[in-house]
Amino acid sequence: MSKITIALEAAVATVIENTPQDGAARTNRQRVYVDRAFAQILKLIAPRIRHFVRQYGLTAHWEDAEQCCAIAVHRAIEGYDPTKAQFTTFVNWQIRGELQSLRFRLMTDQRPSAKKVEATTVSLSALATSPDGDEISPEAMIEDEFALERTEAAASDYLAEGAVSELIDAYVDQLRKVGVEALRRRPRPKRAEAALRRAEGPRLRTATYGIDPAELEKLEAKLSRDREIVERRVFQTATLDDLSLETGVTKERVRQITKRAAKAIADIAAKDPRFAVMAEYGQPGTPKRRPAPAARTAPILPDASLPHNRLASVRAVDPTTLSPVITTPAVQQVEAVQLIAAPAPSTASFH
Repeated sequence: MSKITIALEAAVATVIENTPQDGAARTNRQRVYVDRAFAQILKLIAPRIRHFVRQYGLTAHWEDAEQCCAIAVHRAIEGYDPTKAQFTTFVNWQIRGELQSLRFRLMTDQRPSAKKVEATTVSLSALATSPDGDEISPEAMIEDEFALERTEAAASDYLAEGAVSELIDAYVDQLRKVGVEALRRRPRPKRAEAALRRAEGPRLRTATYGIDPAELEKLEAKLSRDREIVERRVFQTATLDDLSLETGVTKERVRQITKRAAKAIADIAAKDPRFAVMAEYGQPGTPKRRPAPAARTAPILPDASLPHNRLASVRAVDPTTLSPVITTPAVQQVEAVQLIAAPAPSTASFH
């Protein structure tokens, strides 16, 4: 036997040894041994699987063919009898049978026997019909129409919660810096400060150097309380009464904390580029100015659409045909027109 055949026999023997014969469940150790041996078997017969997949013309359905071959290996292990033949014989016939069955399912009745008796392979997809009589695949029957909508809503909520948490953290950090700076500038008796430094011992000068740890604990407790109030009042639907009862702070103080926090958070969102979208959201747009109406110029000629001008017409008159009375030097450059009314036979001249 070749080295591959010997390795296959050893791996199959490991699987059989760690498989209970009475149908009992495998232990964790047995399950680990079986998984490792099965992976080793698939690795050893991978060239054989690739050969059969190409031989049966299923390269376009490679993943399905590999799954069928894995099922064939599992069935070959279950039906393997070392006294009758080697494992390679069992696994070859099982792989051939599974790939042949897959090809029949994909190529829809290419068997000569099916053509003789006019048989048709019925798939599960053909058994499902809609109320309108159209065929529906099982995948479409179990498909959730609102899955995409719920997924997008959940993703939006997750991003919003993360942005709100980061925004509140930035606000709390700002309050912490202000509080630490106020504690540092607070005057202390020299004896108390010297005793505190002796108790702390030598250490690096940090931001909280020289500040009483008890005062820092009080500051952190206050910041934690303010964070809860801001988160529940500004970004949730908690009422003043609920927050006052749970935190022990008066309703007026809760209102002051939330009002100050809302203003500070708005400033942080406007300055920090991470929250630029949140700062722009909800801002009123600049009103568009209406263009100024064009100045209306009075027409030189009368409007012919008006009722009192419907029977009148305007005609240009040659200045040379006018009487000498109106051909004075002062008005020689003025264009003369003659207005003729329909009912009156006489004409009127205008300069």
